[in-house]
Amino acid sequence: MKITIIDGQGGRMGKTVIEQLKRSHPNLELYAIGTNSIATAAMLKAGADYGATGENPCIVNARDSDVIIGPIGIVFADALLGEITPAIAHAVGASKAYKILIPVNRCNHYIAGCSDSSLGEYIRLVCEKVDSLL
Repeated sequence: MKITIIDGQGGRMGKTVIEQLKRSHPNLELYAIGTNSIATAAMLKAGADYGATGENPCIVNARDSDVIIGPIGIVFADALLGEITPAIAHAVGASKAYKILIPVNRCNHYIAGCSDSSLGEYIRLVCEKVDSLL
């Protein structure tokens, strides 16, 4: 099963997801795709097995991933302060992968029905969902 984590900016969300998944499933192969080198480095430091940076790696890995995890902005063009290009948003949205999107109520969007839970709570829910998919 190919699990791809896409993150941008400082990579904090992706880093936390990878740390938690590796803690519970150390043999799981995780692909860290950062929209910038800082995000990629943070996710690799957290234990990702593979890493790449930029638009093309997002597009290529979305194509054959079984699961894509990231902030909800990865499906919105120009999100993450402009780091998500229209091509990335389209590739992730069009991917046949099961998408686990972490809600973030900022950058001019609001997800109705999502509480202002902490990142830790959302990461716990992500890990539970991955567990059910394995």
